[in-house]
Amino acid sequence: MFARRGIAHPSEGRIEPFKIIGNVYFIGAYHASSHLIDTGDGLIVIDTGYENTLYLVIDAIYRLGYRPEDVKYIINTHWHWDHTEGSRALASLSGAKNVIGKKDAEKAKQYFDADITVEDGDTLTLGNTTIHFMETPGHTKGTISLFFDTKDAGKTYRVGMFGGAGANTLAKGSFDYEGCREDYRASLNRLRGEKVDVFIGNHSWNNDTEAKAKALKETGENRFIDEKLWCEFLNYCEKRLDEVIMSELNQK
Repeated sequence: MFARRGIAHPSEGRIEPFKIIGNVYFIGAYHASSHLIDTGDGLIVIDTGYENTLYLVIDAIYRLGYRPEDVKYIINTHWHWDHTEGSRALASLSGAKNVIGKKDAEKAKQYFDADITVEDGDTLTLGNTTIHFMETPGHTKGTISLFFDTKDAGKTYRVGMFGGAGANTLAKGSFDYEGCREDYRASLNRLRGEKVDVFIGNHSWNNDTEAKAKALKETGENRFIDEKLWCEFLNYCEKRLDEVIMSELNQK
């Protein structure tokens, strides 16, 4: 779990779209995850991925029986290109509004102009779904994490995503901004206080998407429902931060 494999070509990152739970779907791709929420009054897409994998996301929307024109909002978890390169194109195709954390809006302009900026505690409601936003800086200054409820088989589950788990910007020389390490650790501590039944990652290796999808298809067992995985992943993120710091100390 949490291990990344190499990809030589965008097409190798295709993952068959599937329903995770309730009204939540995975729509690709391996390189950077995109998710779809069917609110009953339009669609919400979380992250669009790279520009050269957007065709996989659009194809997935169609394969699930939806249309890009029904996308009303695109939530961008942070400004980095692997999550936002496709956002301008999808918004142009669908008429959707692009949403991003207020403190990331300026850097995101190289990929799209934000229609809506959000801050800590803000919400976005469409149809049967209300998204709750939490500012979780560290990976970038304006990283947003999000939480919402979904219903499946008569039960309500809380879905959560850490919007910027990557440790690559926590190494000296790669900082998105000064103080990012301290903010990252503080964000992890805040996130641990959230109850999450279904953890969705913004990279497929964050929550072992492919293996869980295979089990769901072959056995019907939904391993995405796991209230322990959320904190396990956050602990893993903190361990990576500590490893980055220790590696630099050992080089002195």
